[in-house]
Amino acid sequence: MAFDKKLLDILACPVCKGKLLYQNKQAQLICKFDRLVYPIRENIPVLLETEAKQLSSDDLELLLKND
Repeated sequence: MAFDKKLLDILACPVCKGKLLYQNKQAQLICKFDRLVYPIRENIPVLLETEAKQLSSDDLELLLKND
């Protein structure tokens, strides 16, 4: 079973409550505002700030271009 994209309508960044972007190839959710990347493990989004990876502005730009 793959990650259900319909979840994006109800999921939000736990830090800023903003919209998340889904990246299928990397199995992750991105919050552009906070520059955080949340992993998706076994098709379940891990929306814990402690599990998120902080991105620099340049890294975020590269990620968004490569999608």
